[in-house]
Amino acid sequence: MVKKIFLFLLIATLISCGSSKPTIVTTKKPVGWKYSKPIQNGSSSKVGTQSTSKPMSTNEMTYGYIAQYNSVAMSNMKTYGIPASIILAQGILESGSGQSDLATTANNHFGIKCHNDWTGDKIYKDDDSANECFRKYNQASESYQDHAMVLTGKKRYANLFTLPKGDYKSWAKGLKDAGYATDPRYPEKLISYIETYNLSQYDAKVLGKQMAKEETKVLLQDNFGADESSLYEIQKGDTFYSVSKKFNLTVEELKQKNNLTENTLSIGQKLIVK
Repeated sequence: MVKKIFLFLLIATLISCGSSKPTIVTTKKPVGWKYSKPIQNGSSSKVGTQSTSKPMSTNEMTYGYIAQYNSVAMSNMKTYGIPASIILAQGILESGSGQSDLATTANNHFGIKCHNDWTGDKIYKDDDSANECFRKYNQASESYQDHAMVLTGKKRYANLFTLPKGDYKSWAKGLKDAGYATDPRYPEKLISYIETYNLSQYDAKVLGKQMAKEETKVLLQDNFGADESSLYEIQKGDTFYSVSKKFNLTVEELKQKNNLTENTLSIGQKLIVK
């Protein structure tokens, strides 16, 4: 009898210990659930969303600016005698290719200040001094027109119009000497833009000096007997400035090597670079 009681107690103890084992909980995912990995988008991440817009580079914005305003620049060159290359280079530099606050809020692409003779709208911004007065226009074309009026109407710019229309370097230096800008590197910046983006081609179009493609092919047919390994073939977007930098030359050295005086290049044209 005692053995039966002992056996009963042992079985009860074993059953009690087995029931204390923790319960395993499983989570069943709803039907149709699918893991979606967050997509990285800049500094933030969002599940299932991704921006398709890509910000334009400075280079793209500048080419877009040139495409938009080269016609008005050439028109002003024909009417007022200001090189189109200088007009465009100043517009790019002064307006940040149309993206500066002054350009976007006041349509002022040339940093023209009010002065005593200005009776139009105004906007005030810090520049050389605090809270300076700048001219405000209804549209950008008015800014281009006023730029021509300023250069042709003020005596201090008179010497500019004695310079050759195709000599953009002298015009760039002349603007600084006449007091258009206080930046000592103003001429170098204008020249760099002109040569980087081949803005002198618009001067050539107005002056009627653009070489015909047939003439270019004849001129460069044998490349003065140069070895093929020393030649570079011009690609879309190339300029004298960009090619000269690529081969560690100055623009003048590149022109001398190829016996060139014009500032225009053609796609497929071969230049001696070594």
